[in-house]
Amino acid sequence: MKLRNILTVLIIAASLASCNTKTKSTEEQEEHEEQGIEGVVVLNANQRKALNLKLGKLQKRNLTTVVKTNGQLSVSPSASADITAVVGGNVKKIMVFQGDEVKKGQVLAVLEHPDYITMQEDFAVIANKLEYLEKEYQRQKELYENNVGAGKSYQQAKSEYNTAKAKYQGLKARLELLNISPDKVKRGEISNTINIKSPIHGFVNEINIKVGTYADAKDVLFEINDNSDIHADFMVYEKDVHLLKIGQKIHFTVSNRPDEELSAVIFAIGKEFEANTRAVPIHAKILEHVSGLIPGMYITGHLHTDKKLTTALPNDAIVKDGTKSFIFIVDQDALTNEALEDEHKEEGAKVEHENDDNLMAFKMVEIIQGVKDEGYTEVHLIDSLPENTQIVLNAAYYLLADMTKEENGDDD
Repeated sequence: MKLRNILTVLIIAASLASCNTKTKSTEEQEEHEEQGIEGVVVLNANQRKALNLKLGKLQKRNLTTVVKTNGQLSVSPSASADITAVVGGNVKKIMVFQGDEVKKGQVLAVLEHPDYITMQEDFAVIANKLEYLEKEYQRQKELYENNVGAGKSYQQAKSEYNTAKAKYQGLKARLELLNISPDKVKRGEISNTINIKSPIHGFVNEINIKVGTYADAKDVLFEINDNSDIHADFMVYEKDVHLLKIGQKIHFTVSNRPDEELSAVIFAIGKEFEANTRAVPIHAKILEHVSGLIPGMYITGHLHTDKKLTTALPNDAIVKDGTKSFIFIVDQDALTNEALEDEHKEEGAKVEHENDDNLMAFKMVEIIQGVKDEGYTEVHLIDSLPENTQIVLNAAYYLLADMTKEENGDDD
């Protein structure tokens, strides 16, 4: 009886040990299945939408030597005018407002002064006198050539005529500078005012006079710029000047429109450093026809000094794990793994069973990073990828975090 009891106890103990071993093995297997495949993360459609996940392929970009620069918009010297009065006068009328578009020859202001009258009177007198002196000179010349008149009288008539002619031409030129018609003055039409006209087509940037004030000949009355001839002026530091040449393209943005990239081509490179900055001015013609550009606007630009293309991806497509760099590629074959299927089907069982077509698997692939520029990084593949491989272009950090959470067994 005692022997039978002992055997019964041993059988029960063996059975319990077997059950415990089976339970432990099953738990380990389930835990392994929950972790899925190492280096792979699976997302459903809602998760991808939440991350705004973008897919694409490896891109070719120019990420070689880059020169960064800044400057401002300018107009050429021939398209900018500081307008003064040739002869000073009092401001009678101002015909334009700041910002007005004006045409070449358009009247900007009217000045008046007694000196304008005096100058016209002098011209009228010399014009009438010149006519008499010319006839007297011709008469004395004819007498002298026929040996009738004295040489002294001929020389005196010639001198008086040439002197009067020079004064006539001088006064005529001054009147024309004042926009006064010499022919009208000859007819006795005298004016006490002069018109200040625009020498170019453009926009009025500054008006430095008021009605009634005296404008001296050296004072700048108006500033006008022809914005249709606007170009980009950059300053490039001494260390980068040797990389530049005429014909290179510069990409730049304007301060008031930072999201719009414009381009320009270098047409002139300065030959002298700025004293304070040790930088050289670079002039570039803007290729786009953009309205609203104003001289003096601050610009920021960059140019590539060669045209070597390299394989690149956006910075957000690359993630670091320790000392290594990785990208994520679409790997639908990973969905055949039972552990991944079970993990996401269990999650989808609450909403009528999720369709397998909505699941996407992303595998982590190691790469080596190269140079970086403008939000892109040069990529060197350790193992080649098929040509049609789809690559995650953003949110790589979040994919790594999600994968790490799953491998650690965290449930959030």
